[in-house]
Amino acid sequence: MTIQDVIASYYNEDTKNEVCSACADTLYQEALRITMELNNQYHTPEEIREIMGRLTGEKINASFRLFPPFYTDFGKNIHIGRDVFINSGCHFQDQGGIVIGDGTMLGHNVVLATINHDLDPAQDRKNHYAPITIGAHVWVGSNATVLPGVTIGEWSVVAAGAVVTKDVPPYTVVGGVPAKIIKKIQKEG
Repeated sequence: MTIQDVIASYYNEDTKNEVCSACADTLYQEALRITMELNNQYHTPEEIREIMGRLTGEKINASFRLFPPFYTDFGKNIHIGRDVFINSGCHFQDQGGIVIGDGTMLGHNVVLATINHDLDPAQDRKNHYAPITIGAHVWVGSNATVLPGVTIGEWSVVAAGAVVTKDVPPYTVVGGVPAKIIKKIQKEG
């Protein structure tokens, strides 16, 4: 069973595979172990990139910066572009997939949540997964939350404390709960 099999199982409505569930549980425990390592002692920027590479299973670009602590419960479905900055206290729930574009900045305590639960009592709070895609050069302010299935367009700004429930067009500032468009960003020249 591969990591990609586990990720695919999140989207397969018929999957109640015990082998897949056991593999996912192993990956969750690995993510917890790696984030504990990251968060409980000082690491140089190079060490942080190496740890994040083990967490995500991908090579992390030398331009990446992160200020711990950082939290995730899976890790293997996070994809980070070049020149990305993640400030302290961010929480990623990445089973549904998180893509962060080049030049993006995430403020303190940003939450990216890719899982929702069914409201129908007959479904027993069944999980539903949807990816979050953050375009290039996005700035997400402190304490903002981005919910499953949201795409944030390039050069957009999410105001501090916003709860983003819908897609954000490129070159747009959003804020509030739920987030609404505050203004368009005018490109110079």
